[in-house]
Amino acid sequence: MIKTVTKLLFTILLAGAVPALAQVKDTLKTDSVKIDTGLLNRYRIESRRNALPTRIRPVELVPEYIPLNMPEYNISHWKRWFTVALNFNQSAFSTNWSAGGVSAVAVGTNVIMKTEYNKAPFSYTSEVNFLYGRSKNKGQGARKTNDRLFIDNKLATQMSKSWFFFGSLSIETQVDKGFQYPDPNPPVVISKFLGPGYITESVGFEYKPNRYLDVRLGTGTARQTLVLDTALYRTQPGNYGVTVGKRVRNELAFQGIATFDKDIMQNLHLNWRYALFIPYGRPLDFTNHRLDVTLIARVNKLINVTINGTALYNKDTSKKIQGTEGLALGVMYRYP
Repeated sequence: MIKTVTKLLFTILLAGAVPALAQVKDTLKTDSVKIDTGLLNRYRIESRRNALPTRIRPVELVPEYIPLNMPEYNISHWKRWFTVALNFNQSAFSTNWSAGGVSAVAVGTNVIMKTEYNKAPFSYTSEVNFLYGRSKNKGQGARKTNDRLFIDNKLATQMSKSWFFFGSLSIETQVDKGFQYPDPNPPVVISKFLGPGYITESVGFEYKPNRYLDVRLGTGTARQTLVLDTALYRTQPGNYGVTVGKRVRNELAFQGIATFDKDIMQNLHLNWRYALFIPYGRPLDFTNHRLDVTLIARVNKLINVTINGTALYNKDTSKKIQGTEGLALGVMYRYP
């Protein structure tokens, strides 16, 4: 009896356990599928972030102006040059020097001032050139060796790269008395300030391909020759072309001027100026020519050797070519 009851209970328990085991087996099969937990977590996080609506405000940039003081630049259209040279010549002999000779000393000076104004298309140039010298020989008084004052002013407007239309005014004279020394007669005064003097007005075209070369063609030129001291009539027969009894002679002419100013090699500077004057209504042999040449060899910043010369042909003063030349060692200061 007991055995029968025990078998019956075992059968009932076994019948209830089989469905449970089948359900556990199905559950184990379902859990065996692999799931990417990273994606799941990211989805959960994003879901939480976007759960509530958000409002994004645009960023507004407001410019802030800071005051800035700009430096002041003064643009100058003016340029200035200044050169002064002082030259010396000296020789001395003992009283018993068998070859003979005269002790002498000479001093000369040359002052050049130049000013330029450039503001396209206009330009203005002003130049003052003063040359003066004296010498003293033993047994003689001091005598003038050089004397020239030249002032030139030019106003131009640019027409093309190298061509300008210009108007100019120049004055040329000497500042001290000039003498002739006819032996044994006393010295004779032959020139003074504005005796003679030349004032020239010119209008024309200028060719300037670079800074050191300048060519002027004065198609319309007028010149006044001045002899203000009528006492020179007695000592200068030609009276420099001025009619006796008058102080001024007026002429119309064609004028050509060429200038060159450049360092031709290291420590060697060349400057020359050629002027041509062809008066209208007069024979061609009254054409005036003047060539001024200056060659400066710089020993150092101050010491220099200067050679200058002038060739002149003016039939109103002489029927032959006139010339002068000088060689000197001196001191030169240039600014800037």
